[in-house]
Order: sequence, then C-alpha cells, then structure tokens
Amino acid sequence: MRSFLGRDILSLKDFSRDDFLRVFEVADDLRPHATDRRNGDLLKDKTLLTAFYQPSTRTRLSTEAAMHRLGGHVLGFADAKMTRAGDFYQESIKDTFHMLEYYGDVIAMRHFEQGAPAEAARWASVPVINCGDGWGEHPTQVLTDLYTVQRELGTLDGLTYLLVGDMRMRTMHSLLYALSQFDAEAIVVSPPDMALLPEFKAELDELNVAYREAPSVADAIADADIIYMEPVVQADYTQSRVERGGETGRTPEAYRVTRQLLRDKAKRSSIILHSLPRMDELPADVDGTRHQRYWAEAFNGVPLRMALLALVLGAVE
Repeated sequence: MRSFLGRDILSLKDFSRDDFLRVFEVADDLRPHATDRRNGDLLKDKTLLTAFYQPSTRTRLSTEAAMHRLGGHVLGFADAKMTRAGDFYQESIKDTFHMLEYYGDVIAMRHFEQGAPAEAARWASVPVINCGDGWGEHPTQVLTDLYTVQRELGTLDGLTYLLVGDMRMRTMHSLLYALSQFDAEAIVVSPPDMALLPEFKAELDELNVAYREAPSVADAIADADIIYMEPVVQADYTQSRVERGGETGRTPEAYRVTRQLLRDKAKRSSIILHSLPRMDELPADVDGTRHQRYWAEAFNGVPLRMALLALVLGAVE
C-alpha cells in the first residue's frame, strides 16, 4: 500500500485492496466524532477548499462536515456561476486551480467535464479529491458505499451486487473498478441505451471484474446481496446545471425496486444502497423495510470522508 500523504483521490482504478481496507479502518477510528456529533482538533491547522461546478447535496455537505468534525476550516464555492471561473470570463482549469492551491491544503472538486479533477491535479500542488466528474467517476461516493457494505454485511468478499440504472453513471464506473479488488460478482440491469459501453467492458475484462448482464431487476434480484441503484430518469451529467422543464418520464418496471418485489423475490438478508436523489425507481414505502440502508449510507459519507482528509493531509498514516 502506498502512502496517502499528499495523494490525489481521482479514480478507484488507482486503489489496491489494502488501500480500501486502510481507509475503512481509519473511518472506523474517526467514526465516534460523527456519531457523537462532536468536533475534534486533528486537522485544526488545515483548510479544505470546495470547488463545486455542479449541484451537490450529500457529497459537498458531508465533505465539509467531515472537515469540521476534524476541527479544520472550510471555504469554497457551490455555484461556479458566482465566480470568475464560471461567469463571462470562463477561467481555465489551469488558471483557477493554480490559484486555488494557495488558499487551502486540500481541494474537493465536482465538475461536469469528465477528467476535470485530473486536469486540476496537474496544476495544484495540494491534493485534489474527485467528488464526481461528468460521466467519469465518483470515488468518494463508492468508497462510502463499500464502507457501508462492510459495516452492514461484515465482509466485501463472496458477495453479489445487482447494479440497476444508467451504466454511464460515474458511480457505476467507480463501483465496477472497485470490485476488481474483491471476490465479488456484479449483475448489471439497464435500458439498452444506457448499457455498459464496449470500451468500458474491455476495461472491466482487463481488470478481471466478474459481471454479467440481465434484462430486468425481477430476473436477477434473487441472487443479490446488495441492490445498488441509480435513476434511469435523470439530468444530463455533462452540464453544469439542468433545470426541470415539463413532465419527467416514468421509470420502466424492469428498473424499479418495489416493496412487493422485495417481498416476493429478494433475499431476506439483502440490502439496498442508493446514492440519492431518487426518482420513482425506489418508492418511499421501501424506506420502512429491513432492506433499506441508504440512510446509513448517507451518514457513512461523513466518517469515510474524514478518513480520506486525515490520510491525504498526513494526520494519520
């Protein structure tokens, strides 16, 4: 396992099995701060800068909460249009991040262009954490997801994941990359126009990821230990902001997980994860079932991101 000190967190393709386990171990150590709602002083002399070019609820706020729980400071922007990076001037990634590096010790970035955090990391001398880049990856979300699986099921090996939704999604990419490090299988269910792209399949084959495709949730749910969901009705992730106009489409039944389907076909021990927000693919009445773990998943984003910040800033080894 290579050191996390000063390391950019850009892609889970860069993570070894030991990297995952070390992050989760530190998250467990720091978890009491989040559970007890108290702030420590581990990062009291450090500053997090958040640069969010796309809307975010859970990722931005849990990252900022993580820094506060560690006693650090936070500054940044949640709407690039309110900065010279997003107004008339459309300042370049190079110029923006070569400047932002002077204002913080670590940068958390979300952007609508795939590869933008990697470009920012070229010009910033401080660590850059990818908080979602277009259709690229979302490493901190998937680290949170796998941390939740480990805590809930006690292992990351010997499991079957049912991935439901748009396979162009950055979470799906990061999760499938991550599964290359574990004894796990993925069953992929998506509309044909949102299926795994041939070039991405070639990458997964090169990484020896075990996956297969299925036509509907109903055909595969009985095999699943983890039901991992994203919407198929959603905004365009290559834009900075998408306003809803008119009626939204409805999710076809093949890509929905309902209370009745869970009762009739799912393993009693299976859990559901969803990074949220949701549309109609996951009805609210599922919230009261034993399968629901997306609220625990949302909470786990805080200790997980505490661990990443503490590691890349060298507060723990």
